[in-house]
Amino acid sequence: MSDNTKFDREFLRSALTLAAKSDVDHFLYICDTPIPPEDLRGRPARKKLVYAVTMEALAQEHQRKKVRALVIPAYDYSRTERVKVALVSALSQGAFKEGDLVLCMTGKVGRAPDTLMQMRIGGSLDDRLAIEGVKLGEEFNSQVVDALIQLALQIGQEGFEGHPIGTIITIGDHTSVLEKSRQLTINPFQGLSEAERNVLDPKIRDAIKNFSVLDGAFVIREDGVVLSAGRYLSATDDTVKIPLGLGARHAAAAGITSTTHCIALVVSQTSGAVRLLKGGSIVLELHQTARRS
Repeated sequence: MSDNTKFDREFLRSALTLAAKSDVDHFLYICDTPIPPEDLRGRPARKKLVYAVTMEALAQEHQRKKVRALVIPAYDYSRTERVKVALVSALSQGAFKEGDLVLCMTGKVGRAPDTLMQMRIGGSLDDRLAIEGVKLGEEFNSQVVDALIQLALQIGQEGFEGHPIGTIITIGDHTSVLEKSRQLTINPFQGLSEAERNVLDPKIRDAIKNFSVLDGAFVIREDGVVLSAGRYLSATDDTVKIPLGLGARHAAAAGITSTTHCIALVVSQTSGAVRLLKGGSIVLELHQTARRS
């Protein structure tokens, strides 16, 4: 065993010892390589373990072993961004609750975890993100929001046929959003039954990726039904201020979320970053270290 491998193992065991403490409610292990069974055997931390992995098959394998697991995208995030993505996914699935202390272990994709973070749900990951900001209200379906966040990350990372693209996705209060917008192009979802245009269907998520090249926004109902693509958002609010450097898409999303009860996801064409807006303000930011070429 090399010195590096030996140290990685000792680091993991130290994290498991910390996770066993009564103050810690969950141990979020963000890595595709499972913890060796001998390191978990007899440890209280096993009952607190939640895996965040990049493949559905890996998550199912853990679940068959009665270990909680969730799936996150495999893109090259910084360590802090990987923790953000995993926490948002876990929260949307009800894995954690307000006040829980989560010990998060992560590293670069494909490498042994080298970073340990503690996170109190309801506290902040950094100056820009407060986890309580992701509490969007009971009218929003958490599965729908999580699926759309993951989809937005894919659009930001992959673009379309190798070209970077940006888009806006509004969720909820669809009647008001439609009243405060107009159709720019033919609506590609018109004529489909509601069952055929729900974002929980992977085929519809693929369609949204393809139609992201269209100008305008997607309008999606709280339950995930896509109502329209290619909408020009005309709502404005002069009292809303967006950070310097963010352009027309973010201004449009700030305006529509300030004047209606919808939320909006914005994918930046420039950087691939994904921002979630509510009430005219950014409540979540997810940045990626590199885009797929």
